[in-house]
Amino acid sequence: MINRKTKTSDSTPFQVRPAHEDDIPALVALNHAAYPQMAQDNVVWAEGHLRSHQRIFPEGQLVALLDGQILGACSTLIVNLGSDPLRSHTWAGITDSGYFTNHDPNGDSLYGADVYVHPDARGKGVGAALYESRRQLCRSLNLRRILAGGRLWNYCDHMEQMSPYEYVERVQNGEIRDLVLSFQLREGFQVRGVMQHYLRDPRSRNNASLIEWLNPEYKKPDGGARKVRVACIQYQMRKVKSFQEFANQVSYFVDIAADYRSDFVLLPELFTVQLLSQTSTLSPQEGMSKLAEYTPKLVKLLSTLAKRYGITLIGGSHPVRRGDKLLNICFICLPDGRIMEQPKIHITPNERKWWGISGGDHLGVIETPKAKIGVVICYDSEFPEVVRYLADQGMEMLFVPFCTDNRQSYLRVRYCCQARAIENQIYVALAGNVGNLPDVPNMDVQYGQAAVLTPSDFEFARDGIAAEADSSEETVLICDLDLDDLHAARHLGTVTPHLDRRLDLFGYAFKGVMTPPPMSPPAEFPLGDQPDGTEY
Repeated sequence: MINRKTKTSDSTPFQVRPAHEDDIPALVALNHAAYPQMAQDNVVWAEGHLRSHQRIFPEGQLVALLDGQILGACSTLIVNLGSDPLRSHTWAGITDSGYFTNHDPNGDSLYGADVYVHPDARGKGVGAALYESRRQLCRSLNLRRILAGGRLWNYCDHMEQMSPYEYVERVQNGEIRDLVLSFQLREGFQVRGVMQHYLRDPRSRNNASLIEWLNPEYKKPDGGARKVRVACIQYQMRKVKSFQEFANQVSYFVDIAADYRSDFVLLPELFTVQLLSQTSTLSPQEGMSKLAEYTPKLVKLLSTLAKRYGITLIGGSHPVRRGDKLLNICFICLPDGRIMEQPKIHITPNERKWWGISGGDHLGVIETPKAKIGVVICYDSEFPEVVRYLADQGMEMLFVPFCTDNRQSYLRVRYCCQARAIENQIYVALAGNVGNLPDVPNMDVQYGQAAVLTPSDFEFARDGIAAEADSSEETVLICDLDLDDLHAARHLGTVTPHLDRRLDLFGYAFKGVMTPPPMSPPAEFPLGDQPDGTEY
């Protein structure tokens, strides 16, 4: 965290720190005060923009304070401009209309979207402190450069006499003083070009300088491509006589995935219904309620396996009793022992009628050691806004545990997942159940085909299918994925839907919780000793 004290010109100390949520009203007011003419055209930060910045890249949003009052602020994101980082662009394009949803944590350039200082504090060193803090951030993240589009503040006074190109050249030569560009040159930035139609700005006549600061401490990262290995377990439903027999089957498949050095292991939706085969025939709702009683043992089993093998285990889904509601929840167990929950949000008519399951209300991206992932359960994949929300939070891979009883049901999930991969430029992995459980009502027949899907572009498999299993056969599908290819396609692909969405026309509001809450550690559950000495 940057927490820098400096001195103003009158020797009064002020502080630079990351922006907080409580700062947002003051930042909106400051932006209007700094740019009154642009505020009239509504080309300033709104509360929604600033909340998005802090959610997506909090360390890149800085404020400068004096005696607790915000004097100035800057907004930044990380971008990947590929092989031509100095190409012309627009402010709206490179900032995703100011929301920063195209922030690329694997990019190599810190982009300065805005620096704004209260008019009464200009000339006191606030801007210089913010620029230095931004350079510190660039060094600490080992980024190659800082880029920005600089306003040509005084060009409106010279536009009748010269082009913007001549104006920039004369400012560089010291013949003309520009409030913004002259300051940026003193801060060590170099002019790399002039961009027309950059931003609606009367003072600059919509022109901007393209400026660059190269990080002298930059070191090219070692290690090459970011690759991950995914294992999708196509799980056979069969009768079991005890929880231990069920645990042995789950452990067997996770062990196979670990032997292949998998980073992620995906189990199907409601694979735990197999446990009902050891009880007397129950109604569908009684069966789900009975199944919920196994939650402590299941969480202990999954967490133990994730830690034992050093993997991220996406534990399919399981009915869980929360108050008076029965939810369908996926437990995501990380190798460090953390356990996250992702409930199914949209519930099918069948689930409501026969099982009494309710929809959950939180959705979020999960940071794992290898990638940012999201989980949606079966039917949720058929709602584009759910996955788009996760993609906007930086998700790289989506895991979809599903449970379908026939080919038509399966293909609804499969085709929707392929669409989600293309429209969000992400990888999508699916795993489902196969086989049958004759004595378990409403779960007696299963149809599935595990698959790993990709965007449709040159970096990926010809058909957008990285791998797929044979349908309705018990197996483990193993697949390698290159995350660098994914990010390259987002910025340099034949099409770039991740960047090209018209946020000026379309938006959405999510009213739930943005981050899956962690569970209590599973060690608190009383589970008992198993005959082989292993606790599940």
